[in-house]
Order: sequence, then C-alpha cells, then structure tokens
Amino acid sequence: MTRFPTLFLSHGGGPWPFMEDRRVQYAKTAAEFGRLPQLLPERPKAVLVITGHWEADAFTVSTSAHPPMVYDYYGFPEHTYHIKYAAPGQPELAAEVRALLEHVGLDCREDPNQGFDHGTFVPLGLMYPNADMPIVLLSLKSSYDAAEHIKVGQAIASLRDEGILIVGSGLTYHNMRGFGRAESKPVSYDFEAYLNEAISNPDAARRNAMLVDWEHAPSARLAHPREDHLLPLMVAAGAAGSDVGKRVFVDEVASVAMASYMFG
Repeated sequence: MTRFPTLFLSHGGGPWPFMEDRRVQYAKTAAEFGRLPQLLPERPKAVLVITGHWEADAFTVSTSAHPPMVYDYYGFPEHTYHIKYAAPGQPELAAEVRALLEHVGLDCREDPNQGFDHGTFVPLGLMYPNADMPIVLLSLKSSYDAAEHIKVGQAIASLRDEGILIVGSGLTYHNMRGFGRAESKPVSYDFEAYLNEAISNPDAARRNAMLVDWEHAPSARLAHPREDHLLPLMVAAGAAGSDVGKRVFVDEVASVAMASYMFG
C-alpha cells in the first residue's frame, strides 16, 4: 500500500505568483512547488491543507463541494482580488477528518463556507495548476497549543494510507515588521536551523518535544510573534508518525529564510 509523505510549505507573502516582479523574487519557490508532485509516490486522491490563515475556536473542516476564494491580504494590485482557483472540495474527506478527530476526543466542527486563502491557492496552484485536485481545509485552533496540533496530526495520520496528501502551509519566519530588514536575516536562519534540527531528528518523540518547546529556540519570538504560521508544521509532524523529516528547499525572499519540509 502506498503511503504518502506529509509536507510543510513556506507559502510566501500574499498572492505573489500573480505579480510579475514578485514571481521573479520567488523564482526558486515557484520552481520547487512546481516539482513537488514529482516527489510524491503517485497522484493523490485529494489534499488536506492546514493553513496558517484559518483558525477557529475549535478545529474545523471545510465541507463545501465548491469552495469560494478568500482574499485575506491588503494593499495588493486590484487583479489579485479576482484570482480564481476552482479546485473542488471533498465533503466525504471532510467528514472522515472530523470522525478521526472526534475518535481521539478532539472537538471538530464543520464550515460550509470556508474557501481558499493564499496559503492554499498559492502552493496548490503551483503544484496543480489545472485546479483539478480536490482540497479540504482543516483549521488551526486559536488557543495555539502546539502539543494539541501535533495530536491532530497523529489523529489524521491514517489518511496517508488512503491516498491523501497532508500539507501544512505556513512560513518558517513570519514577523510582518521584520520582512525586508537586514537584521531579520540572521534571526530567520537561526530559527530555521532549530526547526531543521527538530524535524530531521530520527527520534519522533524527541522531534515532537522540540517542536512543542519551540519558544525556547534561538530568536523564536522574533521569528514568530504569533505562531499561526508555525502551527501547520506541528500538524504535518504529528501526521508523520515515526517518519523522519528533511528540508526540501530553502528560499530567501525579503531578507529572510523560508524553508519547506517533507516527512516520509
């Protein structure tokens, strides 16, 4: 039986693939996202995305068969508020995710209106430009409990054996005041080095402990004043089980490192 890896992708800033100058800046990320499908054992049946741009009081799954678009960014060109990525949802997968979470005692709700934010349509749009890959979204929980997000990953790990690709979409550095500043570069690399050490640890228990303890990493709160863009990594790591992670690539844009990882 084919087991899919899990991914954590640093999705970059805003709708960058749809802006010529930004696409030049992110040329490496664009190329790497485009080749990710070739690293998978086969074409997935669907993708479950945990994005740093959706959080709720309880873990929540998107149940729409035709998810809308979410333009949750500001100050970008007008055309970026009309982007369409018409990938289908998959209500059956959403129901299965909810059942898996509830089976381990985690409250899980449904949202029939949640759509694709740029943490979803940027990486998935580059991976599957035909928008023919079913996508279901799973929210973060706004209490930001790292161990609980690892537990969510563990609860949904069985999906990997059912042809489902689990993708955490965030950033290894996400400090809005720090982008583009020279002093942010060493901060971003120091913190990413800690994350890379954690995810590549062959002992999954040690890896997960390091991720839960992320606030004690070098420059942690300078890299993530709020951890919304880091928690998707916890879910991807939890779903990895005993599979060791590796850095797929690191890009540098706006003076900061942005790394993406694969487990399994």
